[in-house]
Amino acid sequence: MTTQRDGTPVLITEARQSYEDQLAARKRKYMLMMSLRIPCLVAAAACYQIPWLAIGLVLLSVPLPWMAVLIANDRPPRKAEKVNRFRRVRDDTAIESKQHPVIEG
Repeated sequence: MTTQRDGTPVLITEARQSYEDQLAARKRKYMLMMSLRIPCLVAAAACYQIPWLAIGLVLLSVPLPWMAVLIANDRPPRKAEKVNRFRRVRDDTAIESKQHPVIEG
């Protein structure tokens, strides 16, 4: 947070998350996805009498580690920054082209 010249704080709403906050959020996502794999495998073992359900649960748990790693390693996208470019002023609006009254004293 920065302060203005008069001492009042300025809220920065466009600021990115800190690296530590991003890392903590990615760790939480990774742990959540990896913790879903074990219940899928246990449910598949419990449903061995219904083969299509057991196979479906096993197939669901197979890509979870791969997806968890991809999501955990993915950082938020960069914000598009606007480039401040020079724009030529038209000649008719330039200060030099206007007539200025001269006061003689």
